[in-house]
Amino acid sequence: MTSVSSSSNNWLKSLRTFVRDYPIIPLIILLLGLVVALEVMRPGIINERWMANTIKFAIPLAMLAACQTLTMLTGGIDLSVGVAATVSAFVAASQLTVLGPTGAILVALVPPLLIGLVNGVGVALFRVHPLIMTLGTGLIGTGCLLVYQRTVIASGSSVPDILSWLGTGLSYGVPNSLIIFVPLAVIIIVGLRRTGFGRLLYAVGENEDAARLAGVRTWQVLITLYVISGFIAGITGLLYLGLIKAPSLSLVEPRVLPSVAAAVIGGTSIFGGRGGYSGTIVGALILTVLATMLTVMQIPEGTRRIFFGLIILGVTAIYVRLTQDR
Repeated sequence: MTSVSSSSNNWLKSLRTFVRDYPIIPLIILLLGLVVALEVMRPGIINERWMANTIKFAIPLAMLAACQTLTMLTGGIDLSVGVAATVSAFVAASQLTVLGPTGAILVALVPPLLIGLVNGVGVALFRVHPLIMTLGTGLIGTGCLLVYQRTVIASGSSVPDILSWLGTGLSYGVPNSLIIFVPLAVIIIVGLRRTGFGRLLYAVGENEDAARLAGVRTWQVLITLYVISGFIAGITGLLYLGLIKAPSLSLVEPRVLPSVAAAVIGGTSIFGGRGGYSGTIVGALILTVLATMLTVMQIPEGTRRIFFGLIILGVTAIYVRLTQDR
């Protein structure tokens, strides 16, 4: 019995070490397993069109989850990204007829940058907890959006053609939105691994006090981080506008918690100092395939949300259990 127990413990320890050292591999296996299960449930559903649509809907989620990944690496979180993205989309749609496509898109990126700047100043200089700070700016942003909506209600809104092309278009069967997403993903992945700023994010998340004592200007790191998060959220809102083609006051809000889930499932620790964007991308794909599976099963919306939450909690709990230090 002792030998069997020892072998079991050694096997579990080896599994934990493998998952901790190569976290993306079990995520890819899980993703492939879900795809196979979906094909079994509805034979023939897995084809080029399905893959293109899955990628199109996963990209905005993965981009929003990039904001969560970056902020969570420092032990923070950004709950304002949904509002920042929605404001960006709504401003672009409402200003198209006034400023033209280029002007509308440029102006639409100003509010999310301001939201990110306010978040950074609040977290870095006034030491407000990121959860409270970003929740507060999100509420303020929602209020400002309601006021703005009343001022432009008569002018109407429309989606710039370039955003529609990016959001829903295909080139040779490949989503056009990859033109935006691939460079962004490469910059984030390489930036986290190869640049000083990326290493500083990990250092601040691991131990902010130690980083400060080592000479790191943590306030500059945090302000820059939240401005970047706001910018990515703004780009996400524009892309999501092109995908949905219907600006609303809550366009991207429902994607905030799934973006947090994608980052956590992807292996980013909510306590900071551990994680990466590669796993987050796979996490976004996993959640998108899960949503498709629940739709195929014709599960009512309320029950779908329950299953969706339970699946997220289960996967996250298993992953954390396997990767936690012993």
